Amino acid sequence: MMKKFLLVGAGFSNAVIARELAEQGYQVTVIDQRYHVAGNCHTERDTETDIMVHVYGPHIFHTDNERVWHYVNQFGEFMPFVNRVKTISQGAVYSLPINLHTINQFFGKTCSPKEAKALIESQADMSITDPQTFEEQAMRFVGKDLYKAFFYGYTKKQWGVEPKELPASILKRLPVRFNYNDNYFAHKYQGMPKEGYTAIVENILNHKNIEVRLNTPFDTSMKSDFDHIFWSGPLDAYFDFELGRLGYRTLDFEAFHDEGDFQGNAVINYGDEEVPYTRISEHKHFAPWEEHEKTICYREFSRACGENDIPYYPIRLVKDKALLQQYVEKAQQETKVTFVGRLGTYRYLDMDVTIKEALEVADTVKAQLKEHQALQPFYVSMGVGGIV
Repeated sequence: MMKKFLLVGAGFSNAVIARELAEQGYQVTVIDQRYHVAGNCHTERDTETDIMVHVYGPHIFHTDNERVWHYVNQFGEFMPFVNRVKTISQGAVYSLPINLHTINQFFGKTCSPKEAKALIESQADMSITDPQTFEEQAMRFVGKDLYKAFFYGYTKKQWGVEPKELPASILKRLPVRFNYNDNYFAHKYQGMPKEGYTAIVENILNHKNIEVRLNTPFDTSMKSDFDHIFWSGPLDAYFDFELGRLGYRTLDFEAFHDEGDFQGNAVINYGDEEVPYTRISEHKHFAPWEEHEKTICYREFSRACGENDIPYYPIRLVKDKALLQQYVEKAQQETKVTFVGRLGTYRYLDMDVTIKEALEVADTVKAQLKEHQALQPFYVSMGVGGIV
């Protein structure tokens, strides 16, 4: 008998898996409790300005993975886009990541790359040999002044705790460039979908073997109607928060309109602790190939995620890791469910990694189906046990 699949959540993870299975001839049902597909990548035109808005905050596509890049380009045109982030700190505007211009401007110097490298080394706290916290990591690599200007206030607002309470792993890579490159990312492929992310996901889901049901929350009674479930909702939600709630940060957006150009850039961070928002995004700048007389911006505020809020970032502090391990053990006992994506695996994942992992899950599923094997859940293989 032909297997039937239910995919809970219509973001990139499940859209990719659904398409891959549909192309093999399987009947796939995708549900989402929201009114749209694409999850937190959802984009739509603002009615007042006709600007394509990233409804749940900015998403810039960047990857080194050729398979992923070629995959998404099958479903929509990507335009060149380089994310050049600025930050306002102590009354001045700087480029991020920290580069040669940032260093010279901050210290009032005209350093060459070699001189700048020596300057940063003189600022760094070399007594910290094995950084354990976010603060130690920053102090070890850039020193107190740059840390306070660019990392301390922003991080405290973003995560709601002192940076010394966060693990060093959050700041694994601290890009300091000793040249004038202000491209926020270093990936080979960078771009923005010309018609938005929602159109990309709609195209991925546009297949005769895929049924999409929006405004449809998951109900446990659905389990009996399907052979296997792919779950991209919050991991703890699948188990009805039986062991407690995992910690997340959520975001509030304060949208406002203006004439012309408000800030001259897509994203400007606010590093000072006393400024309540973390950044302002101006969405017309995410589509520089378009022209608009007016503009729409989002002020972005980060706070703890409540029961009725949209979860964005897993916090992953010590208590969360302990609770996570308990949920991982429960997930491993599920035989008909595969947990995927940022929420399903309680990890911070960029879009390209989400798509890469979804393709790998689909590869495994297709291989098992071809060999007429019993489907195995892939939770552990998705790397959940390695969360830091």
